Amino acid sequence: MRTLFTILALFVLTLSANAQQDAQYTQFMFNKIAFNPAYAGSHKAPCLSGIYRTQWVNLDGAPVSQNVNFHAPLFNNRVGVGLSIYHDKIGPTNTWNYAMQYAYRVKVGGGDLSFGVQGQIRDYQVDWRDVKSIHAGDALYGFREDSKMIPNFGFGVYYGRENFYAGISMPRLLNNDLTFQYDGNIQNTDFSKESRHFFGMAGFILPTGDAVKLKPAILVKYAANTPLDVDLHASVIFYDKINVGATYRIGGFQGNAGESIDFILQLVFTERLKAGIAYDYTLSDIRTYQSGTYELMLEYCIQSKQKGTTNPRFF
Repeated sequence: MRTLFTILALFVLTLSANAQQDAQYTQFMFNKIAFNPAYAGSHKAPCLSGIYRTQWVNLDGAPVSQNVNFHAPLFNNRVGVGLSIYHDKIGPTNTWNYAMQYAYRVKVGGGDLSFGVQGQIRDYQVDWRDVKSIHAGDALYGFREDSKMIPNFGFGVYYGRENFYAGISMPRLLNNDLTFQYDGNIQNTDFSKESRHFFGMAGFILPTGDAVKLKPAILVKYAANTPLDVDLHASVIFYDKINVGATYRIGGFQGNAGESIDFILQLVFTERLKAGIAYDYTLSDIRTYQSGTYELMLEYCIQSKQKGTTNPRFF
């Protein structure tokens, strides 16, 4: 970041656009474990997935995020376990999150109802050398990199069946302090804290023939004192091999037509391997300062999923 004003503006835009502190993911429908620990083991096979996202390309200090997830079923699919690593960098902040998930599921109405918990450690880092204050030697800013380890935990509920899923979750329950204190003359005033984040998601498959399926989906994101964020998604699946979709993201500053319009293409190479790419076209005022957002997704499952399901590859 070149100036303090740029940093402050970027943080405000990020919180407004995402309506949260967590990283934004356009391909949420293929990355549910990042939002809901109860999803662990839902593939009914051990699966490894990863996402790389670069937001607002060509805007200095804009968010860059990655995550890697592994989850698997145990005990005849009654239990699911998962391990996730998330990395998010924006401006002078650099955050690593390490999370473990546990889910227990029961049969309800032809589907699986899962209850999940997760424990998380956040390695939160701020490199104050990237901040250029207006007044040289400002004591509010350090001249080194600071970091702290922050524990947290969360929960989720997820229901899935052949052609429908829905879930609610709160991945972080503790309002941990994110500020730093340099000496006894500067008090920690909790200027920055972790916020509780609520996620609600749902989607279903609507068959329209042997070759084509429609798949609407929705993701609702909310954190206190920030705008409600809603992703409205619809995609078309051709021959269970190609998924083409678009998302309209509502949120951010008032007065805009929305936050973004996102386009997604997913390819299923085999029953074990699939890949996706997404592009976000920004609708807010920040669109004149950047060149869009790109996201790549890859997933590999160690064994084929169970046969005979209505939607064997896209939930």
